[in-house]
Amino acid sequence: MLAVASAVVAVATVTGAISALDGGRGADAARSAATGSPHVDRLTAAPPPSATVTKSPSRKPRSPASSRSRATSAPAASEREQRSSTVSALLYRHPDSHVLDWVRAHPADPRTPLIASRIADRPAAVWFADPSPSAIASRVRAVTSGAAAQGRVPVLVAYAIPDRDCGGASEGGAPDLDAYDRWIDAFAAGLGSGEVVVVLEPDSIAQAGCLPAARRAGRFASLARAGRVLKAADPKARVYYDAGHSGWHPAGEQAALLRQAGAASPASSDGIFSNVSNFRPTSDEITYDRRVLDALGGPARLGAVIDTSRNGNGAPADGTWCDPAGRRLGQAPTLSTGQARIDAYLWVKLPGESDGCEGAPGTFSPSYAYALASS
Repeated sequence: MLAVASAVVAVATVTGAISALDGGRGADAARSAATGSPHVDRLTAAPPPSATVTKSPSRKPRSPASSRSRATSAPAASEREQRSSTVSALLYRHPDSHVLDWVRAHPADPRTPLIASRIADRPAAVWFADPSPSAIASRVRAVTSGAAAQGRVPVLVAYAIPDRDCGGASEGGAPDLDAYDRWIDAFAAGLGSGEVVVVLEPDSIAQAGCLPAARRAGRFASLARAGRVLKAADPKARVYYDAGHSGWHPAGEQAALLRQAGAASPASSDGIFSNVSNFRPTSDEITYDRRVLDALGGPARLGAVIDTSRNGNGAPADGTWCDPAGRRLGQAPTLSTGQARIDAYLWVKLPGESDGCEGAPGTFSPSYAYALASS
């Protein structure tokens, strides 16, 4: 089953630590099964300090596999210890996103207050999907400097790996690995010196089976290099590698792939991420991510971050992956999960940005956003 990574571009400033809403209770629905490229690569200048960034790309699955999530119970109370972390408790909301565009343009819409308070006012990841290195440093710097000015932690998604989505709906990326290495160098140049979370190339590892062995090895070498470059450029950067999700590869198999890509090395990695753009229950992802980390080895400090943006109501009974009805928002974004080895719950996919059924992939659907926010 192919994982999916829908992007989410962030939003404006948060006023304090955002704690998890459901304490690990959130049930994610089945996650979609493939990576998708940005449907519209909007590079819209936002009010300073901001950046010209890609709005959330949406992905369409190509291999449905089992899209139902398992009813795994939440970890026992004895496991609910908070892992120490150098990352602060405050996440940054970048003031440019599809949902904010809609909220600003529709102040009189009766749906606006709920969408604004429950989606637009939450921090979310900023995606960088343009493979051209010419402006990437300044775009990244605009986000990181905006976050630093507010004492917040931005979440950035690097999404330009060659052969992205293996020719599927999100195909694209840099033309080759040499170009990708240059793009990463430019990306790293924009990080600055503050705290930042980098979600490195969704689906790049879990989906790598589509590549011949030599190209897969080349991709993994570039990903390992990318982590080293990012962490050398900003020692406070935390870099997380693609673990797919709990319904995709077995934990040991995924860990073996991650190890080849440098995810066990402290010079390149702070751990793994899972469930990007999917609906799988947070409890399932916690269990799965811990198993992956155990199999991965490496320093005990390695942790996991989980996309909880739309996983709050379990998998639809029929396994629908595309804008399924009856879903709801998951745990609020936070860097204080209270769960051992789980560093953060993040909104990597911005709720309301369509998978391709409520609207064109990556476009904002106020009706879907309202349904998620009001469920």
